[in-house]
Amino acid sequence: MSELSRTGYQTDKMWVTMGPQHPFSHGLWTLRIKVDGEYILDAEPEVGYLHRGWEKECENRTYAKIIPMADRLCYSASMTWSHLYCKVAEEALDIELPERAQYLRVIADEICRIQSHLMWLAALGTDLGNLTIFLWCLREREFFLDLNVRLCGQRLTTNYPRIGGVRNDMPYYFERDCMRVVDRFENSLWDIINLTDESSVFVSRLKGISYLTKKQVANLGITGPAMRGCGVDYDVRRDDPYAAYDKLDFEVPVLKDGDAYARYRVRVEEMFQSCEIIRQAFNALQKIPKTAPYRLKVSKNIPAGTHMAHIEDPRGDALMYLVSDGSGSPYRLKVRSPVFVNVSASKAMLDGCRIADIPAVMAMIDMCLGETDR
Repeated sequence: MSELSRTGYQTDKMWVTMGPQHPFSHGLWTLRIKVDGEYILDAEPEVGYLHRGWEKECENRTYAKIIPMADRLCYSASMTWSHLYCKVAEEALDIELPERAQYLRVIADEICRIQSHLMWLAALGTDLGNLTIFLWCLREREFFLDLNVRLCGQRLTTNYPRIGGVRNDMPYYFERDCMRVVDRFENSLWDIINLTDESSVFVSRLKGISYLTKKQVANLGITGPAMRGCGVDYDVRRDDPYAAYDKLDFEVPVLKDGDAYARYRVRVEEMFQSCEIIRQAFNALQKIPKTAPYRLKVSKNIPAGTHMAHIEDPRGDALMYLVSDGSGSPYRLKVRSPVFVNVSASKAMLDGCRIADIPAVMAMIDMCLGETDR
């Protein structure tokens, strides 16, 4: 039972609009909240301000030309989205990737996951009034963006995966540079953790708010770190493995507390696990001949039928559903954005919270409006 239901302010209820241009929103969307004094009674997220017709545009492009478009679904998770698109096309073609390509995709995905989580933590720091967290996280993120440049020439919209593999093999000295960044980052991440967890303001604004149970998470369709912070032990990388994840040994962080602080801790622990995955993937690559193929030559047309694929995006379970008619372009391509589903749970996440809690609670969704509105 919330504190509001026990006491209540006995004041006139009113709707307050936050957005579409508001510091907490991290993009163009609106959150309407119904308040009784300082307490939130109801919440209605409104998206659609950024709608680009991405799915419709894909119907007018060849399969190869959609890859750079998939990058732009979310600039901070571009590698995983282009990987997902290539994966659904490969499912339709019924091909198995070369082993070298599988490990290269894993490395690229985990680099993407780390820099995406760092972007989230930097934004969370500013939401809670700590600019130092913002600066330290973005400093570390730059090193991983530099790795993207070394791997494929781009920082954000990488255009690296290809249907049948990856665009190019890793360059000379890439393993050395990547491991230097990973080793350095593991030490730097502890400095960031000390900065956040030793801040009574930071911790007190996350602990004990926005409780969600396993049942609520299941009914609302929440996935990703927001789900695992509520005690649900599920990760696509482990439970429905793709690429080379089934050959790697890693832990899935799960906490049963169910509050905003638990969701924060899950994301932080995921960054440590990503470092370990990268390290194991490079060890596996050393056993594969450098002359081994990293890409297959595939047909430009995809056989008619319906096909589905999903992967573990930094924000949750990302899914694509492809309907092909045998031509060189999709008949239909549907995107299931984890953020779009997670933000629809705003009412349950904010119920009984105070107005001041909104930035901390909504930060745990890790909003990206590019993939939400498509």
